Amino acid sequence: MFTKLFLLFLLVPVIEIYLLLKVGSLMGAMPTVAVLLAISLAGAWLVRHQGFIVLQRIQTELAQGRLPASELMDGALILIGGVLLLTPGFFTDFLGIFFIFPPTRILIKRLLGQWLQRRLSRGNFIIRTRF
Repeated sequence: MFTKLFLLFLLVPVIEIYLLLKVGSLMGAMPTVAVLLAISLAGAWLVRHQGFIVLQRIQTELAQGRLPASELMDGALILIGGVLLLTPGFFTDFLGIFFIFPPTRILIKRLLGQWLQRRLSRGNFIIRTRF
């Protein structure tokens, strides 16, 4: 786990710096900053819009007496996408929008479900509780 986190915290900044330098050399510094700001503003609007939609779906599910499991997963993915959009850079912005955009969010939820099923079927999924 430590190795994966170390690689993540090492590779993501390297990718971000590389992309910023490449785009900056093509467009110039100010247009690059302007594009990053525009992406962040559009992403913030999308996070807010999708967040309100998910919140309404959660309220509807609860009002009908059902557990809003899928909607809670949507909310978590939107939160992750919002955090990624707060991180400056093109790579994290792309990933953030990928987590927020509904069709790709469905794909992520499907992949997470398959991963969880594999872990549960192998029996190497541990649930720890603290009381």
